[in-house]
Amino acid sequence: MAETLLSVGIDIGTSTTQLILSELSIENMASVFTIPRVSITDKKVIFKSDIIFTPILENNLIDSDGIKEFVEQQYKRAGIIKSDIQTGAIIITGETVRRENAQTVAKALSGFAGDFVVATAGPDLESIIAGKGAGTYSYSERQHTTAVNLDIGGGTTNLVVFNDGDIEDTACFDIGGRLIKVDGNEIIRYISPKVKEIIKKEDLDIYLNEKMNLKELDKLLDIFVQVLENSVGLGKKSPYFDLLITNKPLNTNLKIKCISFSGGVADGITKESLQNPFVYGDIGLLLGKKISGSLLMTALEVIPTVETIRATVVGAGSHTTDVSGSTITYKEDILPLKNIPILQLSKDDESTYNCGNLGNIIQEKVKWFIVDEEVQIIGLGVEGVHSPSFKFIQDLAKEIIKGLDLLIHEELPLVIIVKEDMAKALGHSLYEHLPKDYPFVCIDSIHVRNGDYIDIGKPIAEGSVLPVVVKTLVFN
Repeated sequence: MAETLLSVGIDIGTSTTQLILSELSIENMASVFTIPRVSITDKKVIFKSDIIFTPILENNLIDSDGIKEFVEQQYKRAGIIKSDIQTGAIIITGETVRRENAQTVAKALSGFAGDFVVATAGPDLESIIAGKGAGTYSYSERQHTTAVNLDIGGGTTNLVVFNDGDIEDTACFDIGGRLIKVDGNEIIRYISPKVKEIIKKEDLDIYLNEKMNLKELDKLLDIFVQVLENSVGLGKKSPYFDLLITNKPLNTNLKIKCISFSGGVADGITKESLQNPFVYGDIGLLLGKKISGSLLMTALEVIPTVETIRATVVGAGSHTTDVSGSTITYKEDILPLKNIPILQLSKDDESTYNCGNLGNIIQEKVKWFIVDEEVQIIGLGVEGVHSPSFKFIQDLAKEIIKGLDLLIHEELPLVIIVKEDMAKALGHSLYEHLPKDYPFVCIDSIHVRNGDYIDIGKPIAEGSVLPVVVKTLVFN
């Protein structure tokens, strides 16, 4: 029988802030005689909020009270209370990530928006979430093809390449609709630092507090579009390509066959006529129009998107949650766990388990996570093996306990994440060798990497699985 989870997605972007509520259906797909195999079988958006301009204070910080008020209003409109929410994500994106109080706002909202909600930001994760929300991920999987999604927002363009449903690579560029802002009289009120640099080098007649010169703006938009073409391997390389990279360009040898567009600027690509191109107080609609006549539209197959401006928030609410395998071991009273940093062992590390050296390796690596002379909870990521022997599991459990001695000494919960389907057996071995009733969680079928953080929620599906969110917290 299906069980449902209520999931929230909140996207605090450079231009806009919005929220959606989704219903995730969880069901045991295995037959009655086999080990349970619980999967998320359906994802349905049940509420879409108003879209507001992201509230920014005079000192250029995010107005966390304004955002809290907005979230509260939308919950009332949807007829829910925060305790109804079981999972989801808050994602602070684009230029907003770079504001000094981004991390503080994320933490404050995380507690406000339900007991198991992720606070996350960063261009790589944003690219993936937007690509999933736009439907590009599903299209790539269905059509067995390679597709790139460009999520063009207010401050940045996030790219993700999917190949046959796998994430191939991500990138991000400082190109967006609100890098120049204008008022109702078309007077320029803001120009981003990188755009100022281009204007100066190109000697463009575009100045703060003066009326927008459309002819000169057109030259600037040509530069943006050339860099976007370059970003997917098209056209002659722009001299401004490297300047406009946010974190990294795409690095893939795969031939990209299809392209999709999401984000607020994507709506400008399809608009027939622009009666007032500055209706949103920025250059987003004109950038969209310029893209509509570019190589991006002719050199690749353009695929339709399920969502444009709502792609990131739909992805955050519907695509961030996974469920653990069903062969798991846990002490329920320590759940939920939030923002646990991952220490992922390499295959070379794990190959030393039978020499008795793995414990020493783990001990050394645990020291990476000591802050102000205090050890913190970590999630130990282990590859494991398919169909392990009893001896392998016993030896691995002993080495893990030896390696996590510092945490055990401080009575901190142990969190073990195994890629292979062996967490129940490993959990039983850990239980035997740990002090009586020691708090720990051992889950499997989840992929983690160094630099990731993990949230683990309270059990669902009659206790057989745990909802899990793996994310990367990046605050530049």
